[in-house]
Amino acid sequence: MKTFQAQLNFIGILHGDIQSRRDAPKNFDESDHVGTLEIYPQYKAGLEGVTPGQIIVVLFWLHKSNRDTLQVYPRGDRSRGLHGVFATRSPVRPNPIAISELKVLAVRGTHIDVAGLDILDGTPIIDIKKKLRG
Repeated sequence: MKTFQAQLNFIGILHGDIQSRRDAPKNFDESDHVGTLEIYPQYKAGLEGVTPGQIIVVLFWLHKSNRDTLQVYPRGDRSRGLHGVFATRSPVRPNPIAISELKVLAVRGTHIDVAGLDILDGTPIIDIKKKLRG
C-alpha cells in the first residue's frame, strides 16, 4: 500500500465564545454564536471578494480532538448504536477536519466577523471557500 505525506498551512485562527465541546452546538445550522476569523496577513489577498451577507464554507483543524476513536454514538445518543466516524459528523476522527457554513457579518482587513459558529475558540483555520448555490 502506498502512503502519502501531506503538509497543511493554517491560514488563520478562530476567535469565539465557545470554550468547550460541551458548549458547542452540534452543527453550524443550529448555532447563533458569532465570532471572528483572523486570517494571517500573508493570506490577505485571498479575502478579495468575501463580502457581508455571503455564506462561506470554512474548514477547521480540530486540534483538541481525539484521533484514535473510530466508532461513536451519533450525537452522543447511545440508543442509536455505534457508528463508524466516517458515517457521522463527529469531531473525533483520524484527520479531525471540520466544515462549517458561516454567514459573513463584516470584513475588516484580515478579520471576518461571522455568525453560526459551532467550533471552539482558538481552532486553526485550514481554508475558506465560497458556498455553492443552494
